[in-house]
Amino acid sequence: MRYGFAIDQGTCIGCHACTVACKTEHQVPVGQFRTWVKYVEKGAFPATTREFAVMRCNHCSDAPCVRICPTKALFKRPDGIVDFDGDRCIGCKSCLQACPYDAIYIDADTHTAAKCNFCAHRVDQQLEPACVVVCPTHSIWVGDLDDPKSGISRLVAERPTAVRAPEQNTHPNVFYLGADRVALDPLEAPVADTYIFSTPDRQRLEFAAQQEERPPEAARTTLNTSHPRPWGWRVSGYLWTKSVATGALLVAALALIANGRLEGEILLGAPVLAFLFSLVTGVLLIWDLKRPERFLYIFLKFNPTSWLVWGTVAFSVYSALSGLWLLLGVLASTRVLSGAATALAFGILRWVVLPVAIVTAGYSALLFNQAEGRDLWQSPIFFWHLLDQALLAGSGALLVVGLLASQSAAETRFLLVLLVVSAAVHLLLLTLEHVGHHPSRQAAMAARIMILGPYAREFWLGAVAAPVVVIGLASGSLPQAAAGVGALAGVLVQPGLLAYETAFVRAGQDVPLS
Repeated sequence: MRYGFAIDQGTCIGCHACTVACKTEHQVPVGQFRTWVKYVEKGAFPATTREFAVMRCNHCSDAPCVRICPTKALFKRPDGIVDFDGDRCIGCKSCLQACPYDAIYIDADTHTAAKCNFCAHRVDQQLEPACVVVCPTHSIWVGDLDDPKSGISRLVAERPTAVRAPEQNTHPNVFYLGADRVALDPLEAPVADTYIFSTPDRQRLEFAAQQEERPPEAARTTLNTSHPRPWGWRVSGYLWTKSVATGALLVAALALIANGRLEGEILLGAPVLAFLFSLVTGVLLIWDLKRPERFLYIFLKFNPTSWLVWGTVAFSVYSALSGLWLLLGVLASTRVLSGAATALAFGILRWVVLPVAIVTAGYSALLFNQAEGRDLWQSPIFFWHLLDQALLAGSGALLVVGLLASQSAAETRFLLVLLVVSAAVHLLLLTLEHVGHHPSRQAAMAARIMILGPYAREFWLGAVAAPVVVIGLASGSLPQAAAGVGALAGVLVQPGLLAYETAFVRAGQDVPLS
């Protein structure tokens, strides 16, 4: 069994009865929608036409929101309906990023995710969804798409249909009959300066300003709903703080493997950095939840397909190893541990920390890859870029710590070389990720916004200029192993990375999905 919708755009009159019925049936807060009607107009007066498109959850056969949800709050029923359990939701908003259709929102009353659930409570009583009952033109069809005798199956089989965002391969189960493509593809119909009944949200207006100049008769959206960015500065900050946290011990482990010297910044500086920045990272992550009191649900009600779960596990293990490294460093510094015991302990610990630090530094790429609604984040080299950013942030931070700890010239030189190499690799990966060909139009638009649009300052100053300056400073200080200049370079790289994360996270969410 596979329940689905078929919407006949040829008979839809844009009356919003489905929207009102849905809001009434589910007590949807004012300003939020599970079902809404989008207006798209094209042509020049007097030869203008208006298209209506009913927007809602597509109850995908391969639903990315179900995979990414860390607590199984979103789940797929045996009848194909993608339903949700608000009692399990922690408000992480990852499902909003995974949905390519803007169908999920955070309910203003419950602070949990919500969306069209096919009126599952009515379906269980052999009743049709509320929107179907009130539609005056019988434009909304529902039924079992796997039953060839059902009305919806015959309708879909006999008439040409279209689906939204077919390139996402989610296999949506909402089919549009007689729909103009401009009504289904948001990139084909940007907003004008105003809607007919309201004012477009600022984000849509700013995005429309970034698109190419269009003739007056081109398609334009004249009514739609607002879909603000789910993730903001806390997620951008988390990407940077996690780079510092994981980079500190990652670089320290590499230094131990390379030369085996247990200097002050390796024994104490690196684990203190890792532990403190891990703490800040954890605070940012929990703070960003809409239901932070349910944070432990990630462990108690976990979904094994979600990288938010596995990332949290990796991060927890890494934080514990940071604490262990710090404890051993204190014991070694106070000579509670003998030299032989210290060498043995860190000889083992460096090889344990190394793979855990790599996974913890890069797991965000796998999480962002599950956010299938954001094409900018789907890069196959994103993992390696995060790993390189960890080396860049970690080596820079340890140069600052090393200046305070009076580290040896050899150790300073090792960190300077690592800083220069990781900064150069960062610039190379930036070019590979964001310049040239992009796998989709959405990704190309997001990259353009980041590089040439409203985030150009953050990108060029933070992601490009800062690493170039860092390479110059660090390279120039290499012969003398100048700790002061190296520390300056280590300081400069941090705001550069934070600026890049800000541009990257925001630009990825600016391209409209509905």
